[in-house]
Amino acid sequence: MTATATRTPSDWDGRLVGYPDSLAERYRASGSWSSESTGRRFHDVAVRFPDRPAVISAEGSMTYAELDRRTDAIAAGLIQLGFARLESVLFQLTNRLDTVLAWYGCVKAGLVPVATLAAHRLHEISHVGRTVGAVLHIVEAGGSFDLVRFALDHAADSETVRRVVTVGGDGVDVVDLADIGRGIEPSRARAAVEAIDAATHPHEVVAFQLSGGTTGAPKVIPRIHAEYWNNALLYAQRLEWTADSRVAHLIPIVHNAGIACGLHASHSVGACLVLATADIDSAFDLMERAEATDVLIGHGHYQAVLDPRFDRVRGQLRRVVLSGAKVSPALMDRVDDGDSHWGGQLFGMSEGLLTVTPVSSPRQARISTVGTPVSTDDEVRILDPGTETEVPDGEVGELCCRGPYTITGYFAAPEHNQVAFTSDGFYRTGDLASISIIDGTRYVTIEGRIKDLINRGGEKINAEELELLLLEHPGISDAAVVAMPDPRLGERTCAYLVAAGESLTLANIQDHLTRLGVAKFKWPERIEWLDALPRTNVNKIDKKHLRVDIAAKLERQE
Repeated sequence: MTATATRTPSDWDGRLVGYPDSLAERYRASGSWSSESTGRRFHDVAVRFPDRPAVISAEGSMTYAELDRRTDAIAAGLIQLGFARLESVLFQLTNRLDTVLAWYGCVKAGLVPVATLAAHRLHEISHVGRTVGAVLHIVEAGGSFDLVRFALDHAADSETVRRVVTVGGDGVDVVDLADIGRGIEPSRARAAVEAIDAATHPHEVVAFQLSGGTTGAPKVIPRIHAEYWNNALLYAQRLEWTADSRVAHLIPIVHNAGIACGLHASHSVGACLVLATADIDSAFDLMERAEATDVLIGHGHYQAVLDPRFDRVRGQLRRVVLSGAKVSPALMDRVDDGDSHWGGQLFGMSEGLLTVTPVSSPRQARISTVGTPVSTDDEVRILDPGTETEVPDGEVGELCCRGPYTITGYFAAPEHNQVAFTSDGFYRTGDLASISIIDGTRYVTIEGRIKDLINRGGEKINAEELELLLLEHPGISDAAVVAMPDPRLGERTCAYLVAAGESLTLANIQDHLTRLGVAKFKWPERIEWLDALPRTNVNKIDKKHLRVDIAAKLERQE
């Protein structure tokens, strides 16, 4: 990128790529950027809607006033514990009320949440923790895997992590989130938060999201105060949410979609977040009780929408947003009747660009496209892959974007940034797309992916990363990981392997990945043994052949 970039008050020793001055000025002038901190934005909404419900979850509910006061206290308590502005915090929490408390508590304290997954293990956590210099690790107690013990073991080997905080449990050498800030007088807690607000610059990092990446471990995505809350507000406005909306969210809340399209989006307009889980029965129960009006449905739940159980909540839902895979006419019919029930689509990425169907769009656009960018400052180009040449409307190419909430560089990844952006700063998404013009409006249609990623129900699995991990096993001499179609999750992972000796079982492979500390959702769910991997005429592994092969085998099994 040749344009001069704004240096932030803390550029993390040069690891944070700033926005070019010309773009920053444009985004401030248009209102796409805000000068206020994210904590202040939430507080202002809470002052406007103190008695309205802010969150409804299986564990309980809170009004805006209650949520604001409690997260002020948590922030003040974290400051008392010695944590300082811009120090980063690893989050390994699921969809529960305490996760919302921890998120806003950290943000108000000026700490930077790092959106890791509860399913991540040492391979991912140690890499991300080192990259951002995490000082605190917040984990959820209970469950089949002991995250508390895991966090303590990780902290013991970490050069930066100073403390472990738990949610829903207690133990030695940890602090329970429920105890943080208790006893701090509300006015004193508010004063501590306001001091943080005053010191916060809009160009500073508010949160680190993660990308599956194209190579290696997850890449770190910095989101800044100036844009992150506004990104969510633009989404809420696109869907015409108001303070009367009750927005259900089933996919992981600490994902970017969970924050930008769930937590921050609902709270940006004073709406209520109905925080459900991926378990469809309990999610529909909660949605029914909370009288949810809107919901984001990821591809992993498409089948549940087609199931008769969806009838329990169908009548009360005004809008259903579908994301993650092509939408069939039958699926659209279940969520959209052309009258009081509306269905549309979403496409988004942690790196930025968010496209959503405008409410007024015709059915053709709602079923065949992922809508239009939510900001008038968003710029979209469809380029001939590997070049900077735009293709004509209607033709397929690589989706590239630039805008007020699209990153200008991955954190601490200068070499990767050289290939991840065009010469004038457009982010290369790796997705194949085209522009469809319907009734004079330019809509984005997603056609596939360039990146070698497997989309398992919304979780992105980097094939190359998994291949390298598999090759660490002495019994494997060659490996190729590909997606295999799955009716519920969209894709699952299949590993084609060449044995260095006797063939291993799937259980052997899983034991190997467990020892390496690899998240379970990345494990191959099927293995195929070959004498040699197929190669193209330029001696590259022929993954197209392997994808066709596994699809044919699955079809024969049906």
